[in-house]
Amino acid sequence: MIADSRPAPQPGILDIKPYEPGKSWLPGDAPVIKLSSNETPLGPSPQALAAYNLAARQLDRYPDRSAEKLRAAIAGEFGLNAANIVCGAGSDELLHLLAQAYLGPGDEAIYTEHGFLVYPIAITSAGAKPVVAPETEHRADVDAILGKTGPRTRAVFLANPNNPTGTYLPFDEIQRLRQELPGNVLLVLDAAYAEYVRRNDYEAGIELVSSTDNTVMTRTFSKLYGLAGLRLGWAYCPNGIAEVLNRVRCPFNISNPAIEAGVAALGDSGHRDQAVAHNETFLPWLHERLEGMGLDVTPSAANFLLVHFPQEPDHSAAQADAFLMEKRILLRRIDKYGLPHALRLTVGTEAENQAVIAALTEFMHA
Repeated sequence: MIADSRPAPQPGILDIKPYEPGKSWLPGDAPVIKLSSNETPLGPSPQALAAYNLAARQLDRYPDRSAEKLRAAIAGEFGLNAANIVCGAGSDELLHLLAQAYLGPGDEAIYTEHGFLVYPIAITSAGAKPVVAPETEHRADVDAILGKTGPRTRAVFLANPNNPTGTYLPFDEIQRLRQELPGNVLLVLDAAYAEYVRRNDYEAGIELVSSTDNTVMTRTFSKLYGLAGLRLGWAYCPNGIAEVLNRVRCPFNISNPAIEAGVAALGDSGHRDQAVAHNETFLPWLHERLEGMGLDVTPSAANFLLVHFPQEPDHSAAQADAFLMEKRILLRRIDKYGLPHALRLTVGTEAENQAVIAALTEFMHA
């Protein structure tokens, strides 16, 4: 018998469930209201668009291998040392690089019950075992995370605020988590929605990264800055971790148009302030109206809401999703996050927000 000569992937790879993003289209030519991917309703900064178009004239040139111009702009915006910033093709790439660099067979890494589904993919891809810590009322629980920590734990991935729940941990709880975790455990604070948070007790992670050598904060240009299509993110790291990531990342992992658009987006404070103000207006507006029609809504610090539907045949989350799609409105099903009775609703434009409320009101009264 001829032996099977096909290449075999590493153990565990075929157990990974591919990440499924929110729906982005429906058959037919009529417009679609897409509120499924936590994108900004205001789009990118006009200055970022202009910078992108200008950079597109030089697509024959390799970009700066270390994105020095972008790192300098990030450092200036947030008061950081540019040498401690590593840029990536979205924060997703940086999460994978961290797993690749610090996890391996026999290791474990923790994420929370309803945490971002990229975490178990990155952990398993590195050969390590994902360990799930339960949440309390859809909120990360520091004691639960510590309770899952063992001799094989090498990392904790924590989204703060969390996607898809919108909940967050105050800074004193994050500090407690860092203090009680073993020193050899890397704490990764995924602050993709930090720009939207307006809470006095919140801190994205800059202070902990600056004061410890075992904490990393990741950020993205995909949400508030409206550059999701360019795949642009960054990590703020202690010196040693930045050095490690720069050894394993691809040398030209950020395109020049993305670099230029990111720099311009950071410089357009007016557009950024407008996006924040829009969210501050319509996040509570949506919350109030959803509760007014009898739906439970998890309080959110981000730019989306977790909407819970009754567990009954006529008004379930699945039926609401089907009804909305008939109206060409897309929300996010989150069954794979262990939340089959909820939908995630992104804050849209004023007209989109009014349309989804009108459609859900019709559905709930049907």
